[in-house]
Amino acid sequence: MRIDLATAPGNPERPNEDWLSAATPASGGGVLVALDGVTPPAGDVGCAHGVPWFTTRLGGRLTELSGSRRDMPLDRILAESIRETADAHRSTCDLSHVRTPQATVVLVRWDEAYVEHLVLSDSVLLLEAPCGEVTAVLDDRLDRLPREALRTRASADALRNAEGGFFTAAADPAVAARAVTGRTPRDRVRAVAALTDGASRWTDTFAEGDWARCLAVLRREGARGLIGRVRALEATPAHPRPRAKRHDDASAAYAEL
Repeated sequence: MRIDLATAPGNPERPNEDWLSAATPASGGGVLVALDGVTPPAGDVGCAHGVPWFTTRLGGRLTELSGSRRDMPLDRILAESIRETADAHRSTCDLSHVRTPQATVVLVRWDEAYVEHLVLSDSVLLLEAPCGEVTAVLDDRLDRLPREALRTRASADALRNAEGGFFTAAADPAVAARAVTGRTPRDRVRAVAALTDGASRWTDTFAEGDWARCLAVLRREGARGLIGRVRALEATPAHPRPRAKRHDDASAAYAEL
């Protein structure tokens, strides 16, 4: 088994709000967790702790439960992890605030029989078959929304964790039921990769190659190599400017099973 992780802040003067982890439990198999913390606008968001605190608490619990509780499906693990993280600051923070700390989620767990997956919001999971075919598992609700619906902060907030909008892991455990989940027989998966949207830009923003080529870069150059390619593209005036941030926190995890 080969596992490779890398993460880089979008701005070296700000904390990295992504979270990456990998675990190889003694019982066998493995776990990958990738979270992309949602950067709030300046001003009050109802929480004294901040996004890095949130992603660390949520990511740590997701990693521990995914490795130790094989009997729990991934959506239940996400729900329980959200609940426990919310409980850790419920007494001090306004968790009903629309901008309470939140994150996208990619969660992958495998054993000798199956590869299980969960994706919530706009991070990306890649599954590679033994023949080399690559499948991208996406929660594309945010991309399906009309661009004008996201033009202002107020309109975007109205669609956040709301029916007809898009969903992130915040303070409500019920959001776990909105995640894209599934499982694949273990012998049909050769490798997996998890990308936050700062790293997936190589394909979905800059169109340097499809998901199969993106996975090939990860295999050949490692997670750090893919992120380095993204940073070089972001610095090239000829390429289109990403719609949100010129440089975003970027994280990539790759595992050959």
